[in-house]
Amino acid sequence: MQQSNDTTIFVLGTLLLLAFLAWGTWHTARVLREFTPPFNILLLPAENLLRLALIGACLWLGMQSGQSFAQLGWQSVNLARDLLAGFFVGIGCALIVPPLTHRAIARFGKSVYSPLVVLNILPRNAREWVLVPLALVPAVFLEELLFRSLLLGGFGALAPPLVLALVWSLFFGAMHLPQGALGIAVAAALGVILAFLFLATQSLLAPFLAHYLINILQLAWATREKTWLEQYNAHSSHPL
Repeated sequence: MQQSNDTTIFVLGTLLLLAFLAWGTWHTARVLREFTPPFNILLLPAENLLRLALIGACLWLGMQSGQSFAQLGWQSVNLARDLLAGFFVGIGCALIVPPLTHRAIARFGKSVYSPLVVLNILPRNAREWVLVPLALVPAVFLEELLFRSLLLGGFGALAPPLVLALVWSLFFGAMHLPQGALGIAVAAALGVILAFLFLATQSLLAPFLAHYLINILQLAWATREKTWLEQYNAHSSHPL
């Protein structure tokens, strides 16, 4: 009976966290459409404290799940392999996304993509180039804990892992609705890659590192293309 109650708490709690993050993403995008903040939204103290609290909630839910650390990806049996896998997958994906973005825009038009979120987390000075990569650590860790550790690893006892990988990758893509149809498609595809990386290594380390590198290199690309992105943003319609 106790195990059944713990499983129920784990499932409902994880789904509530997913719903909360989805709502937060949607709400932030709505605000950014009407207001351009004079600060980097990734560096807001309240937002970072909330992320840390949500990470704590994810860890608690993982403990409540009754799953082993191995099932949740909370251990690494081959540290070098996991680091190398995460590094090469992250670099490979980061190199593919920018040219894919340009080709998709050329093919489908500006309505397919919105750089609104990227522009508002882009470092604006040398100090922020130190702080933003640090703030990305809990941001990426939270997403990996939720989507790969809990929803994929933790739910692995409830449904086939391959089915979960595809379903939750679609949700992962939908969380990127503020970036337009292209953002959804790219994030969903990256979600599949990160999910299979998690399943292949049985460790959260590899997808976390890959995800982090993708985001960092996306910021580097956006910095290089900042003028183009600002002009693009000014003359394009945003989703939502």
